[in-house]
Amino acid sequence: MERKAVILLSGGLDSTTTLAIARNQEFSPYALTFRYGLRHEFEIEAARRIAQLHKVSDHIIVDIDLGSFGGSALTSEMEVPKNRPVNESSGDIPVTYVPARNTIFLSFALAWAEVLGATDIFIGVNALDYSGYPDCRPEYIEAFRNMANLATRAGIEGKAITIHTPLIDLTKAQIIQKGKELGVDYSLTHSCYDPLETGNPCGRCDACQLRLKGFREAGLTDPLVYVDKIQ
Repeated sequence: MERKAVILLSGGLDSTTTLAIARNQEFSPYALTFRYGLRHEFEIEAARRIAQLHKVSDHIIVDIDLGSFGGSALTSEMEVPKNRPVNESSGDIPVTYVPARNTIFLSFALAWAEVLGATDIFIGVNALDYSGYPDCRPEYIEAFRNMANLATRAGIEGKAITIHTPLIDLTKAQIIQKGKELGVDYSLTHSCYDPLETGNPCGRCDACQLRLKGFREAGLTDPLVYVDKIQ
């Protein structure tokens, strides 16, 4: 019997690794990507390539204009922070946080899962090497899972919804090592918050620095071509 699972696929390193993990666990992946108001389409293009390569059962790209609200450097003209020390955390939530993004994404995934008759959702959140977003923490995921089982027909009928977070307690290096073991081609992924018009990553935003740090600590070379990067 087919084990369907909805996978949130951004086209980035973490979500691509999560897709590979779901596939390795013999789930039939249904990939869900959002065009939510980013200032570029490179993540969408990456998600398309990755979904095709992994032969997902279906891939839906949903349009949601979170840019209408603004409030984030990713969806407005606000400047993307550069050159921030990745090993130091001020405790402040960075301006690249998109308000309620994971809650919105998981809600759509939950709706599709109900239609598919699936009880499994995969999301590549991480609580170690991440940028300080509140919706990447284990307690948030547990709260959403509880809500999902209260708010759905499946939950009421005793078909418990499971939110899989296989990367939640891994370092970026461990994520990359896991992906390499599963044959993930990281040259197809996109992580940069502020890429050039060519799509090349900037090398200095939080996402680029965390990614580069992960590859260094994994003893591997990032296959992406960076315009500039902190050594």
